[in-house]
Parts: sequence; structure tokens; C-alpha cells
Amino acid sequence: MPDSNPEAIRQLLKPATVRERAHEMLRLGLEGRLAHFSVHPERLPACAAYVLETIRLNYPALDIPFHARWRHFVVAGIDRWKVLDSGAHFADAGARGRAAYDLAVVSVLLDAGAGAAWRYRDAVSGQSIGRSEGLALASLDMFAAGAFSSDPGEPLRVDANALKHLDAAALASGFQVAQANPLVGLEGRAALLNRLGEELERHGLTRPGDLFDRLVEAAEGRSIRAAYILSQVLEIFGGIWPSRLTYAGIPLGDTWKHPLIAPDVVTRGLVPFHKLSQWLSYSLIEPLQWAGIRVVGVDDLTGLPEYRNGGLFLDLGVLALKDPADAARAHEVGSQLVVEWRALTVALLDRIGELVRAELGLSAEQLPLAKVLEGGTWAAGRRIAREKREGGGPPLTIVSDGTVF
Repeated sequence: MPDSNPEAIRQLLKPATVRERAHEMLRLGLEGRLAHFSVHPERLPACAAYVLETIRLNYPALDIPFHARWRHFVVAGIDRWKVLDSGAHFADAGARGRAAYDLAVVSVLLDAGAGAAWRYRDAVSGQSIGRSEGLALASLDMFAAGAFSSDPGEPLRVDANALKHLDAAALASGFQVAQANPLVGLEGRAALLNRLGEELERHGLTRPGDLFDRLVEAAEGRSIRAAYILSQVLEIFGGIWPSRLTYAGIPLGDTWKHPLIAPDVVTRGLVPFHKLSQWLSYSLIEPLQWAGIRVVGVDDLTGLPEYRNGGLFLDLGVLALKDPADAARAHEVGSQLVVEWRALTVALLDRIGELVRAELGLSAEQLPLAKVLEGGTWAAGRRIAREKREGGGPPLTIVSDGTVF
């Protein structure tokens, strides 16, 4: 790829390109041209019906919130962020917003798949909690204890200095990791937070919460587009991802290769996702709303290509492996199979969103994709996994370094 066209390369950082190339992958799948998956669109209505059933089980009044990290802080019926927030007595909306951003950024970056064996023992409820909720609670408890702050007098913050010096042992302690309680990608998670500290300093920021102030300033007290939030997330945090593609000095983050995609353009063969960055962007919306800032264009962001959403389509037969033996193999994140699976997932989530809205008689403004995910496809993917497999694991095994899935 020529390094002389940085603008073409920057397009890979936009959600519109994520969506465009995902739908290109879906067209290839529908034409039977993909190496690893066949697509069965006739099964989409049944899949949408299952998602609708899940939505009605979880949100009978259709009062669905965004798919964001804040949902995972509700454990045993208690919203732990609200408890922390009410006890913190933040000086003003700015202090609260900065703390919320500090927590959200670190918690989301620690949210890659935990593995089936790991559990976090909750001191409040006494429950042992795994997966996303366990990771969320562990990160919140570390945050509340000042583990990410280098200032003992101000524990409820995350600062670059503390992040740079955080090691895997400290993370293992906070996440209760032991030989009998292993956490996938522990070293990778610690290294990711180390690089976060370095990138914050490189961008002249002392803490993730400084991004809150930047976005408030950009909104000029009124409104801001969700895609702009993502652009800032990718600009500031784009350098944290390990050993990924970089062109013209621009780190492309969660972008991977597939030989059939976009054959006629400069950025041919590249498939962007930015899953954790989009998940983070979704999670940064609500603190802005709490501060009175209106976030518009939420549907500019895409569905999230992770194993719950992707597993939903495999488990309900919308997607099928061309080689059934692939279900028993472990697959690298950058493998052609995983790239196909993730891109197909993004495109099919758009299709499901359309079907769900049509059935409910709601517009995209009334039920944006962020709510379809929450209500929704992510919950339905978890539900069908539990019905099909002991322990509720995904239908495919991904070799994860703790920074993607």
C-alpha cells in the first residue's frame, strides 16, 4: 500500500468504512465466494424473532438503554457505579464526568474475553461472577480502591503515571487471578494499560478523563456526533494496540487483512472493525448526557463484532461453517476465518436491527442499533450459547491476547 495517501488510510478509522466493508463481505458470502462461511438469509427472520423474544424478556416496556459498560456495573440488582457516584460527592459535573471517563476507558480496555474458567468473588453479594460483569466489577473495585491513581489523596481517578507502572501482578491481584482462577490474556491486558499511559502523555493528557473536557469543549455546550467521539478515541488511544498494521505513520488498530475486500482501491484487502474503540465510544455517550450534552448520530457507529453477536448468527444458522471441523479448532484473531466471521456479524446486525424495528414499529431514532445490541443481540447471543453448550461458551474458539475479544 502506498504511504503517500494518508487520507485514504484515515478512512479506515471511520465507522462508515467499517460498515461498507462489512456489507461487502456479506455480499461475497451471499454469492458463495467466501472461504469459510456460507450465509443463509432465509434464517434471519427466525433470528430476529429470537432477538425480539429476548428484548421482551429483558425490557418488557422497551425502555432499553444503550449497550455500554455502565450496564455491567449493575450486579446483584445494585448499580455499583451509582453507589460509588453518590458516595464520592464530586465537586461538579466536570469532576464527575472526568471520573466516569477514567473508569469507562480502563474498564472497557480490560473487557476482552475472560475465558470460561475465570470468576470474580464479589464482596458485596458473595457471588462469583464471570465474563463481562465480573471484569467490570473487578475494574470498578480496583478504581474505587485507587489502584489506577498515583495520588493517594485522590483515589477516584486514573492517571498516566499509574498506568505506565501497573504490572501484571497488580492486575492479577485486583482480578483475583490464581492457578485455579486463570484469566485469559493477563499480560496483554497489563501491557495495554501501560501503553495507554504512554499514549495519554504523548497526546498531552494526564488522565483519560481529560477527553471528557475535550468533547465538552467541542460540543460547545450543545451537541456532538457519536462518530466524532470515535474519531477522538481512535486518535488518542490508537497507538496502544500491539503490533498491528500501521500505514503512513497511522496506527490502524483493530484492522485486519482479507484478500477479497475492496480490490480496486488504495486500501485494498483491509477490513477495519475497531470493536473495543466503538464499544468504548458507546460507553462514553452517557457521561456526556449526564452533563447535559446531546449526542447525535449514534447509529453512525456499527454493531460490535465480538463472540456474543457473532455466536448468535452461527448458533441460529444464519451463518454456517463450510468446514464443520473448524468448530473444534482454535483460530487466531487475524485469521481469514475470524475476519470473515466478524465482518459478516457487523453487516448482519444491521439487517437484524431493521427487522426488529419493523416488527416493533419503531424508527432508527427511537431504537438505535446501540439499543438493539443491548436488548438485544448481545443478550440473545449469550442466551442461545447457554442453551446449546455447557458453560455458555462461544461456538468458535479464538486465540485471544486480551485486546480484541
